[in-house]
Amino acid sequence: MKTASPRLRMLAAAALSSVLPALAQAQEACTTYTVQAGDTLGSIAQAAYATYDYQMIFNANRDKLATSFNNLPAGMQLILPCLDGRLTPDSELGAIISGEQEAQDANRDTSKAYLPPLRFVTGNGRFPFADESLTGGGALVRVATTALQRGGNDYKYTIAWVDDWRAQTQVLLPSGAMDIALPWLMPDCTKLDQLGAEAAERCTKFDMTVPVYELAFVLTTTADSAYVNARDYSDFAGARICQPKGWSAFPLEQVGLSEPFIVHVRLGTPDECGEALLEGEVDALAMPIEASNDIFVRLDAMDRVVINPVLVQILSLHFLASKDNPRGKEYIEMLNKGITEMRESGEWYDILATTLAEYQEQIQ
Repeated sequence: MKTASPRLRMLAAAALSSVLPALAQAQEACTTYTVQAGDTLGSIAQAAYATYDYQMIFNANRDKLATSFNNLPAGMQLILPCLDGRLTPDSELGAIISGEQEAQDANRDTSKAYLPPLRFVTGNGRFPFADESLTGGGALVRVATTALQRGGNDYKYTIAWVDDWRAQTQVLLPSGAMDIALPWLMPDCTKLDQLGAEAAERCTKFDMTVPVYELAFVLTTTADSAYVNARDYSDFAGARICQPKGWSAFPLEQVGLSEPFIVHVRLGTPDECGEALLEGEVDALAMPIEASNDIFVRLDAMDRVVINPVLVQILSLHFLASKDNPRGKEYIEMLNKGITEMRESGEWYDILATTLAEYQEQIQ
């Protein structure tokens, strides 16, 4: 998922400071911020980074925001990361990764050396999470492979790159050719009756790890839209809602936004959806906040759109194993132990931040 570059954010912040000097001074990147009454993640991000994309703030404060992202209590302390992803001005990206790896190297466990390697399958183009052009294959590929070396694990693995993502869950995992597919967005499995067949299968045919990344899924309209003040999903009755072709519909399905209640428009790319919104050909975009923000930065139209501040879903990415894999649950348990340790040590965030910094260098 692409985000505005640090240079672009700094230029936008400079422009915003002339309009909102008090807020810009009160909420600066690379500091800790105390939430004030009436604050939202969007307003804090706008003041600190000149964008309503608050994914970076959520990543740095995941434990605090997991249950209160849409209703921030006054007095809550939030870390506002630096533009390059560091949590503090004096911290160094990659330092935790190096320290954890040194500790692992000093305490190798050779007892599993003769067990068959775990076979990961992933694909290209899921920036910054999975792509062969990034160090270690991307942020979440690095999380997966590192998790097999943490939490008491010391396990071998292989990685296969299969860019036909559908084949990963429809063929390679069920057939036993691969063990773990990553990363996959999971629906709310308590709402099976509202999900389409493909989304429901993710719940019924696969075991999943704990969340490895959470993202904010939002609805974006134009500033003058009849839907701009929607405060319930039912307010979008009859709306033309756009998603790119190939993107899963379950984030809409699980909140009741399915045809014929809405008109589901599929266009070729995210930018085509953005252009259709600006031209009045659709009423809303449905996608992660980073993707939405990125579209309108590219189209130089941030001042023409509004991200709905209330109708937000926090969706999570996971690693999947087929329920038919005799070792699937064992592998999921191993990964969960490693991921949990990485969350606690800060290594998960360090991997994410270093990969995002590398990706920003690529796209500038």
